[in-house]
Amino acid sequence: MHAHHSSTTRFSVPVDAALRAAGWQPGRWDIKQAEIWADTLRNHTSPAGHRHMVFPAAVEAWAEFGGLHITAQGPGRQLAPAALHLDPLHGLHMARTLADLGRALETEVSPLGEESDSRALLAIDTEGRIYALDHTGDWYLGPDIDHGLTTLLAGIEPVRLTAG
Repeated sequence: MHAHHSSTTRFSVPVDAALRAAGWQPGRWDIKQAEIWADTLRNHTSPAGHRHMVFPAAVEAWAEFGGLHITAQGPGRQLAPAALHLDPLHGLHMARTLADLGRALETEVSPLGEESDSRALLAIDTEGRIYALDHTGDWYLGPDIDHGLTTLLAGIEPVRLTAG
């Protein structure tokens, strides 16, 4: 069985359309840009001494989806779908916030991008799970990047992790 690798079934039709309109295609892999982001994040220290964590799941997500400005195609299922800018440097000055979330989840967390309207920070952990952090709290978007993008672009209600 290899159906899940087929371009027609990895994402739902509206999510696939949104990704392709943004310039994504199956096999997209910009590892050079991902490594530039990794170096920039690794070399940054917050005023209080917090450092960014960089790990394979984050680098893989950046290589495949980094740099994309994604606008949902069509209305959301439960919420208005988010517009996304998948650039991890949106989280450059959020090292402490990401470290706090990682400690709470007993993992490490790296930035992924942001929701353009709400300015919610998108993040990924070492297992590839996807989160959003905004002024109301922390949200779980899915067990991997595919689910996370689908939650955001299809307007599916995320799961709250913490109270604000």
